[in-house]
Formats: sequence, structure tokens, C-alpha cells
Amino acid sequence: MVNRKLVNVKKIAVLRANGLGDFIFILPALTALRETYPESEIVYLGRPWHRLFLAGRPGVIDRTVVVPVSDGLRQEPGRHEDQRETDAFFQKMQAESFDLAFQLHGGGRQSNPFIHKLGASLTVGLRTPDAAALDINVPYVYYQNEYMRYLEVVSRVGATSSQTRPVVSLTDKDAREIKEVADISSRFIVVHPGASDPRRRWPADRFAAVADFFAKRGFRVVITGIEDEMDVVREVQTRMTEPSENLAGKLTIRAMTGLLSAAALLISNDTGPYHLAYALDTPAVGVFWCANLINSAPLHRRRHRALASWTINCPMCGMNCAEEFPFEPKIGCDHLTSFTKGVKVAEVALTAIELLKADRTVKETRVEDTLLIPPAL
Repeated sequence: MVNRKLVNVKKIAVLRANGLGDFIFILPALTALRETYPESEIVYLGRPWHRLFLAGRPGVIDRTVVVPVSDGLRQEPGRHEDQRETDAFFQKMQAESFDLAFQLHGGGRQSNPFIHKLGASLTVGLRTPDAAALDINVPYVYYQNEYMRYLEVVSRVGATSSQTRPVVSLTDKDAREIKEVADISSRFIVVHPGASDPRRRWPADRFAAVADFFAKRGFRVVITGIEDEMDVVREVQTRMTEPSENLAGKLTIRAMTGLLSAAALLISNDTGPYHLAYALDTPAVGVFWCANLINSAPLHRRRHRALASWTINCPMCGMNCAEEFPFEPKIGCDHLTSFTKGVKVAEVALTAIELLKADRTVKETRVEDTLLIPPAL
């Protein structure tokens, strides 16, 4: 067991090849590695979007390498693993002569064998009981705050930091990209009603109600989403009585970074843009299903709030969906209905007002105004 700083560490590989929120979760751990091993090169093994997003961005990562499409690790629609590409990748990685390789990608069933093939002198990471062992293993237990999970992993080689909030730096390119598609000169709030799992989505009528609440108080409302979320964005707009701007499908991750950095506030589900706002220190209110709150809620509350819905039984069939792993396929329940209806619009509005007042973005907004919101919402 190693819990101290190692010597002669020149090159470190970190595997985390998934989505935006997943990337944000490991940033404090990467900061700890950088502060503890300041002379080491940190090489991030990720997806194509990581390379585009991190190019020229100040931070703790020195270089990004895209991992090949790999069954169970990096899956892409319509693409399959190419063995020649995979073999060439590992041959190149072995030539890097990594001193340390971290598996921060999950429980390790697919990712630990991947890490072994890098040929690093020492492997460190997460492991479920059915996964291959690394040189240093940290048990993967599902219910653990993600930020603390990865800080625990890197602490096994002595990496520590007082910086527990993730930090993403704004670049000139972020600012240029958002200015090409949107006006960010006047005060606005961002509403993000999508999420990859429909069960984590707050209902569209509630997003519409809270968006109208702030539009009537002089805020421009900008609604965002990826192309697959166009329908839910349109539904929010249709249910609104006030005007809003639809940027769904129009933003790169860089443009989203520019947008959120200029926003007065974000109101969102538990999804990538919410966690990006946390890393940009933009005030944000997130709507969470209670089980996800354990894993992915931010560690700080000065400008970032996570409101929980305590529904654990399926609203349609009554099955308990919090046992073992939340939202995993369960025999007898495949209902893609919202589990976040327990969070009311007035709760979101009041929390948002509190954050805006703290940032002096609003002055006169009475608590009584929220009583105008229909109680059913």
C-alpha cells in the first residue's frame, strides 16, 4: 500500500474517456496530481471532444491523446473496434514509458485491462470485485461523491490539494464561438431542460414556469440543449408565455463554456452543463433525483445549489428504483418518466433569487411573487 509521494515520476497517464460532467468530476484530482508532481507531464486519455476542448486551454493537463473506439470503454454509434487501430494505439502508448497510469473511468471491468496494456511502471485506480487488479486498488462503491472518489484514488500516491472545486478556464476561443451565435451583452439566464436519461429530467412545464418567472423580471431567457433534446426545448418554449431564445443544437462545448461564463444564472437538470457551470463558478440551480445527489452534487453551496426530489418509486408502476444502482434496468419497470417532480417551481425560483441577490444581479424581487406560480408546479 502506497500513500506517499513517489519519486522520479516523469510522465502520468489518466484514463477518463466519457462525457462532459464525468470530465468535470475528476478535475480536483488532476489538480492534486499537478500540485504534488509539478514536474511531471500529465497525459489525458480521452475522446475527440476532450482534445478539441482542451487545446490551448490553461489547466493542469499537458497533453490529450484520443483512445480508439473500444467495446465497453469508448463506444461510438455505428463504429466498431478496429483491432489494428487498437494495437497501434497500445504500441504507441507503451513507447511513452509512463511512470504512473490512473484508471478513473469506472469499476474497471473493461478499463483495468486497458490500463494494463499501457505498460506503465505503476497502475492505480478503481476496482469492483469482478475486475482485474491493478498495482494499487481503490474499491469502487457506487454511492460515493464523484469528486471525493477520484481525490481518494490519487491520494494513494500522496497527491493532495486544498482545491476541491473543479476549475475550467475561459479562453478567447470560447468567447469568440459564443459571440458568433448569440448576444451575451445583456443580462440573461440559461435554462437547460435536457438530460441523457429522461427520468432525470424536470418536467417541461416546470422549466417553462420558472423561465417565465424570470423573463417577467427583465431577464432574457436562453434555452440550450443538444440536438437530441430539441423536442424538450421546443416543449418548454411552447409552454412559456414570455419570449425566449432557442440555442438547442447550435452550441459547441466551447460556445457553451462562453455562454455559461457570461450568464447571470443557470437552471438545469443534473447534467453536463450544470457541472460545467460549477467549474466556471457561474451561479447555478440544479434539479436532482435524490440518489444522483449522493454522487454528483457539487461540494460547495455559495453559488451552486442542488435541489432534491425524494421520489424513489416509479410514478407509473410503484417499483423501487433506488435499490442497488439507480435507474439500472429492472425486471418489471422500464418507464422513462420523470422522477424529479418532487422539486417545485417555487423552490427553484426562491433558490435562484437567493443566488442572484448574492451576486447583486437582482435587487427587488419579493418572495411573495413566487406565490403566483401554480401550486401544482
